[in-house]
Amino acid sequence: MTTHVADCSVSNCSFNDHSHCGAAAITVGGSSDHASCATFIDTGTHGGLPKVLAGVGACQRSECSHNDHLMCNATEVHVGPGADNADCLTYAHR
Repeated sequence: MTTHVADCSVSNCSFNDHSHCGAAAITVGGSSDHASCATFIDTGTHGGLPKVLAGVGACQRSECSHNDHLMCNATEVHVGPGADNADCLTYAHR
């Protein structure tokens, strides 16, 4: 079971469908003290699944309080603009 991506306010992402993520799953990456959505793609072409079911497939931010063996255990994840084009706004440094 994966953590649900509740919403995404990054409108220029190809997987964004009216503030919902159409990717099958996202990967959370980033650099020190912030987490980015590594699935972000800005091609100008809409992509993804016809039904919004996105979850967090993997989380590379081992220092996040929601990270459990590289999986996200937050209730839900919110993605939006931040230090990168798309950040995991649920990220919480331990």
